[in-house]
Amino acid sequence: MRRPRGEPGSRAPRPTEGATCAGPGESWSPSPNSMLRVLLSAQASAARLSGLLLLPPVQTCCLGPSKWGDRPSGGGPHAGPVQGLQRLLEQARSPGELLRWLGQNPTKVRAHHYPVALRRLGQLLGSRPQPPPVEQTTLQDLSQLIIRNCPSFDIHTIHVCLHLAVLLGFPSDGPLVCALERERRFRLPPKPPPPLQPVLRGGQRLEAALSCPRFLRHPQQHLVRSLAEARPEELTPHVMVLLAQHLARHRLREPQLLEAIAHFLVVQEAQLNSKVVQKLVLPFGRLNYLPLEQQFMPCLERILAREAGVAPLATVNILMSLCQLRCLPFRALHFVFSPGFINHISGTPHALIVRRYLSLLDTAVELELPGYQGPRLPRRQKVPIFPQPLITDRARCKYSHKDIVAEGLRQLLGEEKYRQDLTVPPGYCTDFLLCVSSSGAVLPVRTQDPFLPYPPRSCPQGQAASQPTTRDPAQRVVLMLRERWHFCRDGRVLLGSRALRERHLGLMGYQLLPLPFEELESQRGLPQLKSYLRQKLQALGLRWGPEGG
Repeated sequence: MRRPRGEPGSRAPRPTEGATCAGPGESWSPSPNSMLRVLLSAQASAARLSGLLLLPPVQTCCLGPSKWGDRPSGGGPHAGPVQGLQRLLEQARSPGELLRWLGQNPTKVRAHHYPVALRRLGQLLGSRPQPPPVEQTTLQDLSQLIIRNCPSFDIHTIHVCLHLAVLLGFPSDGPLVCALERERRFRLPPKPPPPLQPVLRGGQRLEAALSCPRFLRHPQQHLVRSLAEARPEELTPHVMVLLAQHLARHRLREPQLLEAIAHFLVVQEAQLNSKVVQKLVLPFGRLNYLPLEQQFMPCLERILAREAGVAPLATVNILMSLCQLRCLPFRALHFVFSPGFINHISGTPHALIVRRYLSLLDTAVELELPGYQGPRLPRRQKVPIFPQPLITDRARCKYSHKDIVAEGLRQLLGEEKYRQDLTVPPGYCTDFLLCVSSSGAVLPVRTQDPFLPYPPRSCPQGQAASQPTTRDPAQRVVLMLRERWHFCRDGRVLLGSRALRERHLGLMGYQLLPLPFEELESQRGLPQLKSYLRQKLQALGLRWGPEGG
């Protein structure tokens, strides 16, 4: 290849620091934020300047047509001259030499040579100790060459040239950047038209909203309240089940919506089976809410009488919700405690869970239903109701106050004077249990039977849950943690399962000492918590020796 005329190292006036590279027909103007100023002032090697350009060095053996446009592959007749031109561009010693190699070899220039030239220009401008001079006409001519040929560039080459032009300080509103940006937009695939959204009626909108995963993860009470405005004829069993599950899952005790579910159940009684009804009734028991709808209980009794033998598990689930509301129908209890029903569920996959629920129902009958004279669960069929802490407590143990309360009791009373997580008959797990003498002294637990007899020796019906019903001279005091998640959201109402446990423990003779989460959260550190526990225990008339802390 013939060497072009002209001295590659010819001198020209140096641009002032901070000058902005101009396109064709543009004048130089100072730009403090120009990348050109960064390159001119950078104390860096060529490798570091490559890093500034944010692009890997161009590899001569890896540039195929898929990346750099119309460059022929390795064995083509033009491969040698094309690769030779790339080497000349990479070794150019001045911007003027770069321009000459591009301008005097038009038949050998390919699209991928222009990003190589721009990259080399950045390296030359950042070279040390003496960067070569740059003439305005040189940059204008280089810009014009790229503008003239960029319609033949592929999208990757356009992106690289646009990136390098911006880094080199070419104005964003100048001809070069505008031409490359125009070509980039022209090559973008057309955006598909947005899909037509189906027109949803009120009930369908409700179903779509409640089925959305984001809505299930982030409940919004104001949105839930607005759903109650849907017209009754637009509501379906599936929609109401979704709404009931949402309220129960997120502990949303919304009377307006709960009443709407109760009214729907009454109106649609003939069309609902027990498997749907169990899901509709679930939030009432969980949220400890007895609806005002007068036909709610008669409707459920009719459904249970009709469906009890069809779906045993659904039947027991409905009764569990009613047990939390203290509204157990005698007729349904007769059926589920009958030998035929018990034998029927014995061989089913859900036999254990049904026996656990039946054991709880039998406990409720023992403690709360004095007038019931029907069959009871046989002793051999009974199992512990809740043999371990509830799932919600285990899942949120790291947020619980149980550990710090246990440490406070250990320092205050001593380890031998309380039991933690003790399950008492018929299967309720207690947080902390103390044995107390008739004079109020806290006794070592190992010297006492921590369990009260069950069934109780004397259990007057209607007795307040806070009053013991045992003749044992030693009282059992149960410290009950009332964590934030034990309540309905934004309310002071205990969840149905929590209220049921406290009610039954009280009726069995245990003296309850609630520890609300607001009071526990207000204690700053262990010394304050010990003082708080001391006040709580002393308010019950309890006393203990100095050896306990």
